Amino acid sequence: MKFNVLRTDLVEAVSNVSRAVSSKASIPALEGVLIKAYGQTISVSGYNLEIGITTNIDATIQQEGEIVVPASTFNAFIRKLPEEVVCIETDERMKTYITSGSASYKLVGISSVEYPDLPVFEETERFEIAGDTLSDMIHQTVYAVSDNNARPIYTGSLFELKDKILKIVAVDGYRMAIRQEPIEDELESKFVVPGKTQNEVIKLIKSEENVKIGVGQRHIVFKIGEYSVISRLVEGTFLDYNSTIPKDKKTEVVVNTRRLIATVDRMMPVNGDKIQSPVRMNFSNDQIHFSCTSALNSADDIIEAPIMGEEVEIGFNNRYLFDAIRNIDSDELKMTLNGSHSPMIITPVKGDSFINLVVPMRLANV
Repeated sequence: MKFNVLRTDLVEAVSNVSRAVSSKASIPALEGVLIKAYGQTISVSGYNLEIGITTNIDATIQQEGEIVVPASTFNAFIRKLPEEVVCIETDERMKTYITSGSASYKLVGISSVEYPDLPVFEETERFEIAGDTLSDMIHQTVYAVSDNNARPIYTGSLFELKDKILKIVAVDGYRMAIRQEPIEDELESKFVVPGKTQNEVIKLIKSEENVKIGVGQRHIVFKIGEYSVISRLVEGTFLDYNSTIPKDKKTEVVVNTRRLIATVDRMMPVNGDKIQSPVRMNFSNDQIHFSCTSALNSADDIIEAPIMGEEVEIGFNNRYLFDAIRNIDSDELKMTLNGSHSPMIITPVKGDSFINLVVPMRLANV
């Protein structure tokens, strides 16, 4: 194999696909990137048996071929090359020669035969959505995905398509985030996408250009420009999320989002890493009184806001509350409560594109 390629193109491609490379794998080839040179392009792939990222870049190919090169070493080498044009050549012993200007490197690769095939599957459903819209939807929900593998289904987000609406729902037992947007496609489908896959997808989205999504029985592919992100779907039965949203409301308050974020953030230094004391929120007399007390520290703050309905005192995990409010893309937000033991609903004042639920912590005297 022998080809010339622009260094900036190669560095970007290898850097992006390397995020799907295993750092420690039982199959040594999975610690490398697969390079295939055919026709007028090279494809670069990373794969860890759960998620694969692949892309194509233009190149001048003198001799076609394939090889797997160690990802971290190869990435370090090409980043330090002095010229824009890079020549890469391999021999029958899998030695790979990298030259650019006066600089050259040599490393030993692995035969592409040792590299597991990326999943190939029939796309039973296909739809498109604007890249910036999908990125916003994932950003505003993926933080609520569970990191507890004891219940694998909640390590992913539910993607639900119905009535020309795409909903993304994430839940971890303590909070839930729901984000929805209209789409053009008339599909009815549900599937669960791993949180790790979603995080890789949003790193690759850089424009409003549509992301093409293909879904199979067990896999999904996101096509973002020249990149494809292929992932397993999470199998299992997802929560009936509609049944968890409180239907009654006893207290309602509208507050400035930035002011609320700053206030909750001021409560955070009180807690240490091991013990999380709840942040108390007392809704009364057109004020929200915030307080947090640990064994050594305490904090208090007040926001003036008209309280509609009953007075209530409720407590929350500081981090869960902070994540919920900072992901509201609105100048003002509305908090709706149904007593001190029911989840609080957080929504923008206008529209229904985003719903966030935070489960309260039990307070000693409530």
